[in-house]
Amino acid sequence: MAEPIRIAKGILVPAAALEWRAVRSSGPGGQNVNKVVFKVDLRVDFGGVSGLTASARARLKALVTGRLGADGRLLVTSQRTRDQLRNLEDARDKVKKLVERAMKAPRPRRLTQPSRGAVERRLQQKRVRSTVKRVRQAGPDDE
Repeated sequence: MAEPIRIAKGILVPAAALEWRAVRSSGPGGQNVNKVVFKVDLRVDFGGVSGLTASARARLKALVTGRLGADGRLLVTSQRTRDQLRNLEDARDKVKKLVERAMKAPRPRRLTQPSRGAVERRLQQKRVRSTVKRVRQAGPDDE
């Protein structure tokens, strides 16, 4: 059983929500490639994460939507190193960063209007483009 992942004060991914297993890694490995198992698959049930606000939970759900397995749990893999425990720590760190990212509320967009110069440049480019199209529409026979 894995240890719980402590994200911040009061926010915890309990050990019951984590399940990991070592699987055979892809890529080069020489003679050890078929004998040694380094890659780690960490499955996380985000329903068990305690301490998240409703808005943070919604952001987390939006962040992990494409990475969910058929059972509705997040699958995080790591095969960065050739050491199983380091890969497990790397996968746990990925989960921690994902939850921290979901906890941070996005900055609200400040509505602005384009400057007078920007409007004038846009209109000038439209006039130039219009002229080019008008000249092309006349065709070579009309000259």
